[in-house]
Amino acid sequence: MSHHSASGEPPRGKVLAGLSFAALGVVYGDIGTSPLYAIKECFRGPHAMAFSEENVLGILSLIFWALNFVVSFKYIGLVMRADNRGEGGILALLALVRPGGTPKGRGLLLLFGLFGAALLYGDGVITPAISVLGAIEGLSYKTALFEPYVVPLAVAIISGLFLVQRRGTAGVGKIFGPLTSVWFICIALLGIRAIAANPAVLAAMNPLHAIEFFVREGWIGFTVLAAVVLVVTGGEALYADMGHFGPRPIRLAWFCVVLPALVLNYFGQGAWLLANPEAITAAEFNPFYALVPSWAIYPMIVIATGAAVVASQALISGAYSLTQQAMQLGFAPRMTLIHTSSTEKGQIYMPGVNAALWAACIALVLIFRSSGALAATYGVAVSGTMFTTSVLFAVLLRKKWNWPMWRVVALTSVFVVVDLAFLGANLLKIPDGGWVPIVVAGTVFMLMSTWKKGRSQVTAMLRESSLPLDLFIPDMARRQPHRVPGVAVFMTSIPDAAPPVLLHHLKHNKVLHEKVVLVTVTSLEIPQADDADRVTVEAKGEGFYQVVAQYGFMETPDVPGVLASIAEQLRDPEEEKAPSMRLQEISFYLGRETLIVGRRKPGVPRAVGAMAAWRAKLFGVMARNAQSAGGFFGLPPNRVVELGAQLQL
Repeated sequence: MSHHSASGEPPRGKVLAGLSFAALGVVYGDIGTSPLYAIKECFRGPHAMAFSEENVLGILSLIFWALNFVVSFKYIGLVMRADNRGEGGILALLALVRPGGTPKGRGLLLLFGLFGAALLYGDGVITPAISVLGAIEGLSYKTALFEPYVVPLAVAIISGLFLVQRRGTAGVGKIFGPLTSVWFICIALLGIRAIAANPAVLAAMNPLHAIEFFVREGWIGFTVLAAVVLVVTGGEALYADMGHFGPRPIRLAWFCVVLPALVLNYFGQGAWLLANPEAITAAEFNPFYALVPSWAIYPMIVIATGAAVVASQALISGAYSLTQQAMQLGFAPRMTLIHTSSTEKGQIYMPGVNAALWAACIALVLIFRSSGALAATYGVAVSGTMFTTSVLFAVLLRKKWNWPMWRVVALTSVFVVVDLAFLGANLLKIPDGGWVPIVVAGTVFMLMSTWKKGRSQVTAMLRESSLPLDLFIPDMARRQPHRVPGVAVFMTSIPDAAPPVLLHHLKHNKVLHEKVVLVTVTSLEIPQADDADRVTVEAKGEGFYQVVAQYGFMETPDVPGVLASIAEQLRDPEEEKAPSMRLQEISFYLGRETLIVGRRKPGVPRAVGAMAAWRAKLFGVMARNAQSAGGFFGLPPNRVVELGAQLQL
């Protein structure tokens, strides 16, 4: 979805309104469903506060200022200005700040940013489980008769959501905006109704209530931040989804709809608590559904479930996009990626990621069985990701925007203090379930870093067994091997060198095609490569051509498209017409490396500084299960020839 007009100007008028409406569904689903469980956890969770009017006002004040400081000021006001050619998110920010600096500094920054990105997978696993459970628990609030059906219903809804992913989100996406709009209208009206009965709760907008709360409660007051952070759980999504809509529609939707609706509902729940203090000890305590008139409970459950599905969809789609970026930046193996829309570039489906997320979500629902128990797992990933973003943003201010150090420290130290306060409070949740996102993030981080290191070693070994073209081409001119009609394409990760697959082909078959095209696909640390710089072709002589195709981390390589566009550039001056670049007439040669882990065999090269045995084995498993290069680059299977080589890790 483009967020700029044809003239390049930011959207205005009806276009701006339409994008803002769509952003409600895609961007704000996660943060919009937080009222289902956030206030409840402040007074009934593992670190719950004792009820008193002062504590209710203090917590509401914390919520109000957390929303305004973290979301309105930090993300909406500042971080969203740090776009990588229009794209946002941790990996986009990491790609933006990585160039330059010492190798050690770049490496530490890379590891830090990678772990922050890995935390988002923890968020993506928990959000569908907690949002859907929180919505359906309204059934047990109405009557205990439905309580045994809450978990099975949640499993069925989550399974159905993951099942329809293969059909694409284009159709479902059309109802996201209207459905989320209805949700925000409903929660705002419920809040207004409760506030009207007890308007004294509006005093919580005074920050003195938050300050007095900390002074009065001390350490216990600090621990409640683990529940307060639940109100800003979707903050990172604003930044990550910026590329779909642009900053203006996201800002407009936040200030005109989302922020007012959230504040009204949270304050409404606070007003109800002040009027019904005895309800805190009740078994069915649920301040959100307590605001709903009895006749509207079931319709509200349906609306809340729909909003939870929207929130879940945003995180699932975000996991797909994050994985696509990781693949293009070299942090993940090739995986099957299906484009579900011919018009929207961001609409993709990844079966492997989908299956892993589904299994993890169902496991969480079956293990924790309630939104209250799951809330203990939430927050660690969110606060950790926010802290990572703050640090990377500080690097950007200093290195890219050339801010003086005192300004960088003055601004970002405030962000870091707030992020660390939330993170510190959430670390107290680790025994109660906070370990879940850490385990998920740690696993993803280990896989990403192992793949990056393993591929670096494989590339180094392939480079050693390659032959520079400035040596290979003159040798071909002297030897004059037999040439057959047609075009042969050799895929290679190393430009300006004859890859091992070409050397093996020549050694065993003792023949070459008239045209030999060496194609290298490179990934840039920008979302989309400029079309003018997409492909470069260089004639090397003796019928050899070096082709380099560049793609951004939000793009999928299209080798057939590249070949179709360069036919004229492969024509020699004495030829009357360009060579045929029909896929049915091209032979594609790919190298297939067999990775040997363990004792080195005679004659098999070993990487310098090889990985530990367990990481080498893990890398071998990932490599064997990766999608084939032919499938990833869109090559016709019946035109692909693979030649193997053994590499010792």
